[in-house]
Amino acid sequence: MAGPHPDGERLFRHLAAEWQENQIHRIATADLVDTTLRNHMLPFFGDRDIASIRPGEVQAWLRNRADRFAPATVDVVYRFFHAICEAAVLDGVIERTPCVGIRLPRSDRPPIVPPTPADVRSTIDALPDRYRAIAVLAAGTGLRSGECLGLGRGAVDFDEAVVTVERQLVLPDHAPPFLGPPKTRASYRRVPLPSVVADALDHHLDRYPLGPDDLIFTSARGQPVRRNRLNEAWRDALARAGIARRIRFHDLRHFYASLLIRHGESIKVVQARLGHASATETLDTYSHLWPDNGEQTRNAVDAVLGIV
Repeated sequence: MAGPHPDGERLFRHLAAEWQENQIHRIATADLVDTTLRNHMLPFFGDRDIASIRPGEVQAWLRNRADRFAPATVDVVYRFFHAICEAAVLDGVIERTPCVGIRLPRSDRPPIVPPTPADVRSTIDALPDRYRAIAVLAAGTGLRSGECLGLGRGAVDFDEAVVTVERQLVLPDHAPPFLGPPKTRASYRRVPLPSVVADALDHHLDRYPLGPDDLIFTSARGQPVRRNRLNEAWRDALARAGIARRIRFHDLRHFYASLLIRHGESIKVVQARLGHASATETLDTYSHLWPDNGEQTRNAVDAVLGIV
């Protein structure tokens, strides 16, 4: 049985704060944890003794969340709640976690439908000149928006036709933007630089000076481009291009992956280009885009077995 604790030490809010302080999280994850605690957990369980929380209450709370939020959001909320409760068990604050027999809403994510080449070209053409090369870079290399916005001049080798991804622009909710490492270890990579992307970057570099830390892309004031401003410019360009379908800037990454797949690149190549940690991640996201060529299969078997 857990030992005695001073008054208030077993309150969920205090244990959650202690757990939060002890985590080694990237800035974006730390912001997500903070938002999740404030908006989803503390209003329900903040002033409760953690030992008094019952599985039925957890299930009812998640059902309330599921009525208002997408399954993916509920999954994230529960994952953090579960981690806090597990930490309380490990520290001997409670004997057992209330996260027993919990059912989460099914997350039937629809398959990704990449934007068409025509829609991508039309939207890029409708972008302000200052932002156009960012979109060409994303569509032609698959870099994430933070990787695009954090790209330095030294990372672009026009002679070797390669872009080296070694940093990204991190945009925390309540702090100035700063340059940090890529999302994961696998995100460090060298990506082929197609001519169309090289031309767009060359045009941009001719017209706009480099920003701090060698940044290629800057605002009109010479500061790093914030993601919300880029997304706003992208939405405006969609409207000007007359495209009704909702296409996010991030969908340019899916567009790039679909081009590689359509032109016969292997799973391992697509994984490497996108900086995925494993081929499983690539398959889970894009397996439906690989062609199912029955005729090619039949011809391969016939050729080997010698059937005329």
